[in-house]
Amino acid sequence: MLERLKPRLLPLTMAAALLGSLLAFAAPSSARAAVPETIPLKLANNSGLGQPVYVYTIGTSLTTGQQGWADANGTFHAWPAGGIPPVPAPDASIPGPAAGQTKTIRIPKLSGRIYFSYGQKLVFKLTTGGLVQPAVQNPSDPNRDILFNWSEYTLNDSGLWLNSTQVDMFSAPYAVGVQRADGSTVNTGHLKSGGYNAVFSALRAQSGGWAGLVQTRSDGTVLRALSPGHGMESGALPAAVLDNYINRVWQKYATATLTVTPFADQPATKYYGRVSGNVMNFTNGAGAVVTTFQKPDADSVFGCHKLLDAPNDAVRGPISRTLCAGFNRSTLLVNANQPDTSAANFYQDSVTNHYARTIHGQMADGKAYAFAFDDVGQHESLVHDGSPQQAYLTLDPFS
Repeated sequence: MLERLKPRLLPLTMAAALLGSLLAFAAPSSARAAVPETIPLKLANNSGLGQPVYVYTIGTSLTTGQQGWADANGTFHAWPAGGIPPVPAPDASIPGPAAGQTKTIRIPKLSGRIYFSYGQKLVFKLTTGGLVQPAVQNPSDPNRDILFNWSEYTLNDSGLWLNSTQVDMFSAPYAVGVQRADGSTVNTGHLKSGGYNAVFSALRAQSGGWAGLVQTRSDGTVLRALSPGHGMESGALPAAVLDNYINRVWQKYATATLTVTPFADQPATKYYGRVSGNVMNFTNGAGAVVTTFQKPDADSVFGCHKLLDAPNDAVRGPISRTLCAGFNRSTLLVNANQPDTSAANFYQDSVTNHYARTIHGQMADGKAYAFAFDDVGQHESLVHDGSPQQAYLTLDPFS
């Protein structure tokens, strides 16, 4: 039943978007004036599928702070009150372009998501806490058998941050882009030729339960691969899948020091981690303990949360995101100086985040948001511009 789902409220946990939102509050009036209230978003349907496409712009208005949706003209509409059990949300769908066609809509200043679905409209409901978004790790979610995906974006007075994301799942392929003030464009998110099917094939061939992440419809259509955290939540991936690596990390730093330099532009800011029992203590240069971490489990690692929580502060959060990236990329045993930002060193241990490894390996530019802090070292699939002229969302071929 939908009412059993946890509401997933916006804004989202996209680090770059959060940074953009924070910058907006400090932006001078001249910078605010440079970014209009809405910008065009060009949708291109290169999917090769003959099914109708439905598009949704959903998020939190950075003008009013309300949750809601935008129509094709970029006009923001606040959601009405929700209920318990959740009540149907207004139909926020925008007809997308047919196969081989393009369509331009406008997107307003908000922090949220641009959903798209094939063949069927998505089901959104409203609870008293806000919008209930699709959570297909729950087999009773009404969107479970719909082929869909989403991009994340923030448009504010400081510009546009737009990314492709696989933090929750890998599904219908797409790429994002932005046209800059000088007329040039940048894009990211395209897969290699054959990359879409290659991701599913690799996960199915990977020992250790990773095949369980792949979800199919009753007619045999492959719909998506769940992220490892959602796979564990649904029982598709064993809870102990990372225990061997986590145990080895804890053993290593009981007798060695892990040095974390969390800010690339502040090389003198360093923290030093040592394990004592079940706890890793981090000290500063004066030897004072600044934060501690309990030995994490796989769920904490995959989600970069719980025992690896990363608050928006100047110490624990930056250390935690560095640890999270090191665990997911399995660099902590081979490099005692973190973050290790060289992609050549990532995912080399047999016990690693094979979901992230596989997705990055099939991206045309190697960049993806396969876990929450995949932006450590700038390996994320993100485009940004302070004076965006146009945004792009391209629905790519499945074959």
